[in-house]
Amino acid sequence: MQMKSMLAVLLTAWMLVGGAAMAEEGLAEAMFTPLRQKEVNPVSNKQYKDECGSCHFAYQPGLLPTKSWEKLLNEKALADHFGENAELDKEVLAPIYDYVMANAADKSYYKRARKIALATEGIEAPLRITEVRYIKRKHHEIPAKMIKENKDVKSLSYCDACHTQADKGVFDEDTVKIPNFPDWDD
Repeated sequence: MQMKSMLAVLLTAWMLVGGAAMAEEGLAEAMFTPLRQKEVNPVSNKQYKDECGSCHFAYQPGLLPTKSWEKLLNEKALADHFGENAELDKEVLAPIYDYVMANAADKSYYKRARKIALATEGIEAPLRITEVRYIKRKHHEIPAKMIKENKDVKSLSYCDACHTQADKGVFDEDTVKIPNFPDWDD
């Protein structure tokens, strides 16, 4: 009984000291909650959603690591953003850049974002979410006729075409509905 009491005291002290340090970094709740999210953090920045979402699905920052976002959000890359000019004034870009960097996959405690971060460690920074090994693996069994040859999907880059809760950061299989293939379930 004495050993259990001592362990309880040590655990409480560790949680108080360690928990306070992590609370300063905003990590305590994300790491120790029994309700830790399994997906990716949904987009919560209005300016990011408005600017990036005006041309395409506003991809959650947790879908790529910091090193990828750094490459995507520099002035040269934005001038030729996959064939389009997506340049932004410095005053507009700065808060978007800060938001994305703070919420990139390697800074996230959401489970799917962590898997993406691990899949991109030690390799050249992917510029496209569809180039991430983890994403490729999750989609490898889907035939081309359901994606590339599907007029309502066209590419894996249109996440929200099949992932019905993509805007909420939910990409699990239970929320997938492939247009024109209602009976398909992986």
